[in-house]
Amino acid sequence: MNSAELQRLATSIKQWGRELGFQDVAISDVDLDQYRPHLESWLSHHYHGEMEYMERHSALRLKPEELVPGTLRAICVRMDYALTTTNSLAELKTPEKAYISRYARGRDYHKLIRKRLQRLADQISEAAGPFGYRAFVDSAPVLERALAEKAGIGWIGKNTMLINRQAGSWFFLAELFTDLPLPVDPPTTAHCGSCTACLDICPTQAFVSPNVLDATRCISYLTIELRTAIPEELRPLMGNRVFGCDDCQIICPWNKFTRMSSEPDFSPRHGLDDAELTKLFAWTEEEFLRFTEGSAIRRIGYECWLRNLAVALGNAPSDAMIVAALESRREHPSALVREHVEWALARHNA
Repeated sequence: MNSAELQRLATSIKQWGRELGFQDVAISDVDLDQYRPHLESWLSHHYHGEMEYMERHSALRLKPEELVPGTLRAICVRMDYALTTTNSLAELKTPEKAYISRYARGRDYHKLIRKRLQRLADQISEAAGPFGYRAFVDSAPVLERALAEKAGIGWIGKNTMLINRQAGSWFFLAELFTDLPLPVDPPTTAHCGSCTACLDICPTQAFVSPNVLDATRCISYLTIELRTAIPEELRPLMGNRVFGCDDCQIICPWNKFTRMSSEPDFSPRHGLDDAELTKLFAWTEEEFLRFTEGSAIRRIGYECWLRNLAVALGNAPSDAMIVAALESRREHPSALVREHVEWALARHNA
């Protein structure tokens, strides 16, 4: 294909992507050398904690063309998932209820977005003939925020989230690696300015400096990635957050431009946007598996689910129902669960 044909194809790809429900479609090259110093420094400080895969595949993160041989471009997409334009901390001030990160309250986004990317690839193939590609939705060592930043979808903010001037940061990212030499889009500029709201509000002070997150202190890491005991000194700081943390997004001034999602799959299921801690803690393992089917929450497993809830119950105001709920799990078969239950009960007994 000549340059004019490739330009027309790129324009069509963006149109097809929007028709498939992506709010942005942009194209970047795959030269990520400018991100190497930041990634290598982050890993050398062990800010990745127990996420060994971050270090194990770090070279491939910086070399998309080695992850998928022949890759020349990344078609980057974003999909909004916000169901409200209100960015309020009110949910964090009802300590007897569970706070679950907004992205995880509905169906798991991975399958939905992957299917859309496949449909986009099929349309490209119909127009351009067979081509090499691979779709990614958090499924491989890909520096998705770096690629999206290069493509101009937004900039990586001080809270390490990708921020878009027209839509804030409540969106998912995904990529279609391709061997088509499509024209690339220009990057945007950063617009965090002197604002430090996200750094200041972090409950566990997990930000070492702007754009540098110590994951081992991040509540999202502690409740989702960590499979062992949560450090005792961090437990009181977690409040009622039982799966993820949104504080640094809720407080971000750019999220006044939040756009509502029209995807029904992102709507909360099983009342997970307004659930009592004691109710969730009472779920049997069978109920956990049933109620989290098709949800991102299931990946942490029942044991870590109870661990997280025990911490939140320990942070809740003391009353008979809270204490009774904890007592009901005091003899749980899991030593991990028992440890966190005992910690929570000691808080109430004190």
